[in-house]
Amino acid sequence: MPLNREQIAQRIAQEVQEGYVVNLGIGIPTLVANYIPSTKNVMLQSENGLLGIGPFPTEKEIDADLINAGKQTVTAAIGASYFSSADSFAMIRGGHIDLTVLGAMEVDETGSIANWMVPGKMVKGMGGAMDLVAGARNVIVAMQHADKDGNSKLRKKCTLPLTGVRCIKKIVSDFGVIDITPEGFVLREYAPDMTPEKVLAATEGQMRIASDVKPMSI
Repeated sequence: MPLNREQIAQRIAQEVQEGYVVNLGIGIPTLVANYIPSTKNVMLQSENGLLGIGPFPTEKEIDADLINAGKQTVTAAIGASYFSSADSFAMIRGGHIDLTVLGAMEVDETGSIANWMVPGKMVKGMGGAMDLVAGARNVIVAMQHADKDGNSKLRKKCTLPLTGVRCIKKIVSDFGVIDITPEGFVLREYAPDMTPEKVLAATEGQMRIASDVKPMSI
């Protein structure tokens, strides 16, 4: 069966390496922080001006002024620093973010991503995703493989307004782990109780199954 949101986050946490500065987007990406081992030296960055995000606060620890970019209350880890959003985006645009994890409405077989708006629906703003996909050293997408009607969100070509062009190299969906190559999607791992053939059938874009494809380990 497909992975749930927590399992997607668990699998992505395996991609986080020692010493990384990591930016986590809104939604499933936020959950990745729960699965990064405490023994691993990782700094979480938020584009509203915080480097060193700590665990989510208990009821007694809540400080309404201390929030992440998704407006969730957070804590600051020992050694954290605060700065303006201008400095934060200088950090992002300067290539100092090792990994960003973002959600997506669509990703296509060329690695383009659409994740900031649906035409006709109210949008508060484009957020920092456009800067993150352009400035981060690595971008991983956390997403559902299909929409609520069962249509593939891994497309031949994105139909929604683009966030970035040819910038995504890896997707972790509820169906599997997919790399994006010049030849399109490549299935590297598949979710428990899924099969490579089922993932292939659920994908609109060009996909091939890696010769060493394996079941996902959570």
